[in-house]
Amino acid sequence: MDWTMLLGGVAAGLLISVVTAPAGVSGAVFLLPVQLSVFAVPNPSVTPTNLLYNVVAGPGALWRHARTGALRGPLTRLLVAGTLPGVVVGAGVRVFALPGPTVFRLLIAALLLPLGVWLCLRTLRPARKRTGAEPSPRAVTGLALAVGVVGGIYGIGGGSLLGPILAGRGVPVSRVAPAALAATFATSVVGALTFALLSLTTTEAAAPDWALGLACGLGGLIGGYLGARLQPHLPETALRLLLGTLATALGALYAAQALF
Repeated sequence: MDWTMLLGGVAAGLLISVVTAPAGVSGAVFLLPVQLSVFAVPNPSVTPTNLLYNVVAGPGALWRHARTGALRGPLTRLLVAGTLPGVVVGAGVRVFALPGPTVFRLLIAALLLPLGVWLCLRTLRPARKRTGAEPSPRAVTGLALAVGVVGGIYGIGGGSLLGPILAGRGVPVSRVAPAALAATFATSVVGALTFALLSLTTTEAAAPDWALGLACGLGGLIGGYLGARLQPHLPETALRLLLGTLATALGALYAAQALF
């Protein structure tokens, strides 16, 4: 891999993470089409490369949130406890059952597109008092487990799914964002190690592209810190719309790539 591609990886990680970190999304989910279309990373190697990006990029935003005390709430513990076992299962599914890019793109589109539209509509509809309570701790853990499986399959850590769902259920994005980023980082560490072990047992390209993942992660490390620093200055409505728009845009992108 030449220096031009490595510098492109740093730039991609930086730009993506600055935009997505305020909403609690690491940016790996938007790095997927860049890997597939620009850097030509093969499937399923694209998934562990994304997880490697999360491992390197994650501490940037988390360090900023830790300094403000945003990681001390119970939501962080619940999400991490649920997503960790799920990502191991998802990694196995990704390597042995879903290696094809078309199915991969269609499934992620089916997940993110309706989630994003739903969150945007809930945010923009005429204001009225909502009586729905936040999800219970058991429900949050169960959701995190399911999202961990999905994150292990797609290499996205799960924050891009947890964020829209929890925000749509009434949890403030200011609480969701740090917890989702922490869960993304923890599951990415476990997921990357799982894929490294699975690469020894299969002929599929299950090992990450180390150079590209580290380059993108370096950009994400810087961008994530900057995005987390920006997050307290954004109003809740703007954060919800940002999260919903990111999910909708990515779902539409993957649907177009898969169908056309």
